[in-house]
Amino acid sequence: MQLAYETILFLMAAAFVAGFIDAMAGGGGLITLPALLAAGVPPVAALGTNKLQASFGTATAFATFARAGHVDLRRFALPTAAAFAGSAAGAFTVQQIDATFLSAFIPLLLVAMALYFLFGPRMGEEDRHTLIGSAGLFAVAAAIGFYDGFFGPGTGSFFTTALVALVGLGLVRAVAHTKLLNLASNLAGLLAMVAGGHVLWLLGFAMAAASVAGGKAGAHAAIRFGGRAVRPLLVLMCLGLTAKLLLDPDNPARAALAGLIG
Repeated sequence: MQLAYETILFLMAAAFVAGFIDAMAGGGGLITLPALLAAGVPPVAALGTNKLQASFGTATAFATFARAGHVDLRRFALPTAAAFAGSAAGAFTVQQIDATFLSAFIPLLLVAMALYFLFGPRMGEEDRHTLIGSAGLFAVAAAIGFYDGFFGPGTGSFFTTALVALVGLGLVRAVAHTKLLNLASNLAGLLAMVAGGHVLWLLGFAMAAASVAGGKAGAHAAIRFGGRAVRPLLVLMCLGLTAKLLLDPDNPARAALAGLIG
């Protein structure tokens, strides 16, 4: 499809901002996916193109964290494979069944995560005692990866919350490893979209260039300012994504909430 130059520039600007925020707290798709839809890109093509640009931005953020020494590749090799396999399975499953029911459940999880980051134990930069072993970490990565391939919104926030609360990582290291796991799940989802022919390549690469710049800047900001910058952004992205999901007229949770208020 043909898009005006101004529209492409708008989408690149959205990708830069999304890459910056995603590198620090996740949730960049909250910006880019609505922007693609507003530009007139068909929904499935918007999902595929968003996966393409997001993969580049996430890869850049991961590389920045890794060069700064915040990533343990040996420990997270198997969880990364689990996230990839889980996402591939989720992308296959969502083509077989109706995923609508998840749109009612996910806002509750996002609100719970926001409350955890607001009122949970203070999170420093030092790692703490882990509550789960290698098998548990593998299972968590596979489950969240499956969710990313099946539905998607909030995946980065879910990974970060799990790595802080269950694995005991310091907040910056949790975000760093989130980029690794999210990159794997993004790539699996992207391959599924490529196979289905749902990627606008030129637009995706243009947005990817902007997302790379934003991801690099966001990763540097997270490393420099640490948890005092990451934590508020995580809360804001969780609540922002919750609001976006609940504003969807087709979301069953919106009707239920309206009934309670009424």
